[in-house]
Amino acid sequence: MIYHLAIDIGASSGRHILGYIENGKIKLEEIYRFEDYLREENGSFFWDIEKLVGEVKAGIKKCGEIGKKPETIAIDTWGVDYVLLDENKKEILPAVSYRDSRTFEVLDEVNKIISQEELYSKTGIQKANYNTIYQLYCDKKSGKLEKSKYFLMMPDYIAFKLTGIIKNEYTEASTSNLINAKSKNWDSEILNKLGIDKDIFSDVSLPCTEVGKLKGFDFESTVVLAPSHDTASAVAACSVGDNGVYISSGTWSLIGTENPSPVLSEDALKANFTNEGGIDYRFRFLKNYMGMWLFQNIRKNLNKKYSYDEMMNMAKKSGQFEYINTNAPDFLAPKNMIDAIRAYLGKPELPVEVVINSVYHSLAKAYSEVVEEIEKISSKNIETINIVGGGSKDEYLNELTAQYTKKLVIAGPVEATATGNLISQMLYSKEFSSLEEARKMVNKSFETTD
Repeated sequence: MIYHLAIDIGASSGRHILGYIENGKIKLEEIYRFEDYLREENGSFFWDIEKLVGEVKAGIKKCGEIGKKPETIAIDTWGVDYVLLDENKKEILPAVSYRDSRTFEVLDEVNKIISQEELYSKTGIQKANYNTIYQLYCDKKSGKLEKSKYFLMMPDYIAFKLTGIIKNEYTEASTSNLINAKSKNWDSEILNKLGIDKDIFSDVSLPCTEVGKLKGFDFESTVVLAPSHDTASAVAACSVGDNGVYISSGTWSLIGTENPSPVLSEDALKANFTNEGGIDYRFRFLKNYMGMWLFQNIRKNLNKKYSYDEMMNMAKKSGQFEYINTNAPDFLAPKNMIDAIRAYLGKPELPVEVVINSVYHSLAKAYSEVVEEIEKISSKNIETINIVGGGSKDEYLNELTAQYTKKLVIAGPVEATATGNLISQMLYSKEFSSLEEARKMVNKSFETTD
């Protein structure tokens, strides 16, 4: 049996999932799970990378202990965040999280150096205060960048800690707002204008290629590149076709379509769409919305008294809702999500069940608006929406999405991100000859509902 290990790390939890092919189907087995690596100190948010790397290694060790040693390993994480190394390849801490508010202070300053119109014409990436470009500019102003010799986005950094090899993977790098959408490499002109040294970046490497040999374990394995941005891995496992839209539903909801080339039009810029890199140089034309993050925080505020299913049923029974902008900065990192939503609506006494139902309806409404924009800007007639990821298990949100969009909604696979990560490893190992062949097996392997 040939095993592959997907290390799938989201903004709130991570998993080690073994994958293998048996009887013509892809099989998955969760080996290890971990969480709690986001830290807050004096109002600043940063990643506990020592804990993160330690958990990654613990999960790999567990594979050896149970006798299921992976032939290959690949990592995917959220986008935009990074770790800087000095000339001795030592970390320059802290590794600040995208949830930190520091970038708000430099948005206008960066915009004066390079306008959003020019930036979009080069990178095709939507404007968001947490984009890497703004984070790096903060590090330049603080002097942190002067000490830096290497730039590694989060999955690149973890791969480095496993192999000692430094590489920048394409799909993750594309989230930085520093990759030229046409050349598919770092944009020297943008870096020069911002005074950021291009030498800290490695040439981008593609998914399904090798990083290096695993070091420090009692078994041999090869670390390879998945589409290391988690959404890129999730989309790799989707087969939406030319008239389909995917929603990768997790901490964030990523709503988009797959295109062979970037859409850099004025309409796309005004609608704030992004053109992130995908497997086989396909472009993910999409928008980001806060997704399960809202529910995760509401549940936390309720001291986890209710399960997600119980919260869903509370919302359905309430029958009342208000609309919120789910992407409002108020909801990025509030001390209390329930209070933040009540304050946003100006209704401090709003019942909890109505707060939850408001999130449901607001998300479905946002999905509908994005689908309409995709149809208009991309000249596509969307027929199907494929919801994948953990959020695809939420029957009420799927039902509302169908209601608001008036499209056929297909839910699943749940483990799309890990599956996309794994099929990229199988492509590296020549178990599939093409992405199309891999996607066909994904469709055979996992149940979907409509």
